[in-house]
Amino acid sequence: MSIKDRVIEIVAEQAMLERSDVAPENTLEDLGIDSLGLVESIFAIEEEFDIQVPFNANEPKASDFDISNVQSIITGIERLVSEQKT
Repeated sequence: MSIKDRVIEIVAEQAMLERSDVAPENTLEDLGIDSLGLVESIFAIEEEFDIQVPFNANEPKASDFDISNVQSIITGIERLVSEQKT
């Protein structure tokens, strides 16, 4: 399963939606994911890919990690996984 597919699956689980209901252009707000759901999604992503996401739940706007939509999260995870391999 690709990183994109797995991230979409994790986000869908957190939003309690079908995977097919989650599109890359969706924001987490569109999907009904609140701040707690965001933190749970980040934890699930970190565990799935064995990475550390540079995200501070107390200051989400201060993070370098873009959570503006599902695609930006996918792009960020792909970058982190790639950096981890080097």
